[in-house]
Amino acid sequence: MNDAALKHDTQEIVVDEVFPHRPETLWKTLTTADLMGRWLMIPTGFEPIEGKHFTYQTTPAGAWDGTIHCQVLEVTPNERLTYAWKGGHEGNAGYGSPLDTVVTFILSKAENGTRLRLGFVLPKNETAFEKMGEGWKKVVKNIGAIADEKN
Repeated sequence: MNDAALKHDTQEIVVDEVFPHRPETLWKTLTTADLMGRWLMIPTGFEPIEGKHFTYQTTPAGAWDGTIHCQVLEVTPNERLTYAWKGGHEGNAGYGSPLDTVVTFILSKAENGTRLRLGFVLPKNETAFEKMGEGWKKVVKNIGAIADEKN
């Protein structure tokens, strides 16, 4: 599939926020399993090591058991975390339909702290795009709130 076809068949959720924290503080919030469980879901088997497989467990739907299978793809401490995100079942429509994507967190220094940019590419699926778009905005705000506690 060429780049033009890929862009036509996907949508990207982007959340871009600046927090009054050092990159190291946000990084810890992004990569510590118990803290991850507070802003998203508790991961099972997560370590910020390239190639590491882990899972999240969410609400099952139809034939899908609710397991999200992930693999860490890229780790640059205090700068970038990228992992694959796969879940759903082909028998489901809307929530619980197949999703094979990548989530990326990018940290960069900003004038008053650190910019956190989240990118989440997903196949054209209006239901998932709308629900997850709103969900990821809340998640990023939660990351900031947890980092506030750790500061």
